[in-house]
Amino acid sequence: MEWWLMYLLLGAVVGFFAGLLGIGGGLITVPALTFMFTAQNFPPDRILHLALGTTMATIIFTSAVSLYTHHKHAAVNWIIFRYMTPGIIIGTLAGTVLASALATQFLSIIFTLFICYAATNMLLKLFSKSRPGMGSNTNSNQNRRMFSKKTEFQAAGGVIGAISSLVAIGGGILTVPFLTLCNIRLQHAIGTAAAIGFPIALTGTTGYIVNGFMQVQQLPPYSLGYVYLPALGWLILASMLTAPLGAKTTHSAQTDTLKKLFVALLYGLAGKMLFDLFA
Repeated sequence: MEWWLMYLLLGAVVGFFAGLLGIGGGLITVPALTFMFTAQNFPPDRILHLALGTTMATIIFTSAVSLYTHHKHAAVNWIIFRYMTPGIIIGTLAGTVLASALATQFLSIIFTLFICYAATNMLLKLFSKSRPGMGSNTNSNQNRRMFSKKTEFQAAGGVIGAISSLVAIGGGILTVPFLTLCNIRLQHAIGTAAAIGFPIALTGTTGYIVNGFMQVQQLPPYSLGYVYLPALGWLILASMLTAPLGAKTTHSAQTDTLKKLFVALLYGLAGKMLFDLFA
């Protein structure tokens, strides 16, 4: 029961920050689940795989809600969605196969580096926002490029899908900048990225389930491949309850302070993972 309460608490935190920042929450969920699974004495060489698979499964539900919301506001470019989805599916499946083949140490290094990248990216945006003349729109027209060929969108989808499945994210942190470079309006870039997060999550979860069945004898009870069902259920329940609260807080004066706390949390989780890895 005590672990179910921990899953509920984690889900509440993840849901709040997902609503506040518009992220899938994988950057927090994966390291937190890694620590919890370690404390529960799960097989050490499968712990990170279980954390990635379980986190990817939670994104199915959050991305579905996000997709529906953005579609209602006509913010999804379905042409680009159709162009990118084949590449997304292939890349995401390839990423799950690679993740299953990699040792925990390599996966930990990849994930930790990505956490540091995401945290630094958020910190730089907060810094540029606080200084006049350094906004993100400066010289944006000079940095944009129109990608008109279908194959380029498919190739980009493959890369985004592979990276997203390796680190268990919905891909928005990669998709939005890419679509912005393609001269897509920011509103539509965010909406389309939210839509693309659904096939990433669905395909990634399928890949982690299938690859996990090959290691079924090394997995804890109540696991569906690399998806640990008890954690999944409580995470979804709590995050769905707190995500609206985070979304409302977005418009308050404390948003920048909360974002800085989130960045500090990411750096702390990355440091803890590296410490555990090399200790």
